[in-house]
Amino acid sequence: MEQQQEEFALNKGKGNLPLSSQQIAAEHERRSIELSRQHILQQLQVACNPRYRQMLEAALAELDRKLGR
Repeated sequence: MEQQQEEFALNKGKGNLPLSSQQIAAEHERRSIELSRQHILQQLQVACNPRYRQMLEAALAELDRKLGR
């Protein structure tokens, strides 16, 4: 039931074609990466320590690479 609800939510505005379980998993992974990216951007706004900023920037670059940006 929960998977069907997720499929319905993911399909809104995308026509009537149901998503495969692989497509759903990929969408979840993309959303997770985007949330992580948003969190890192928030941390970068307040980070003062240069080493910590460098670590966050490296993490951000890796997430951007995964998203294909």
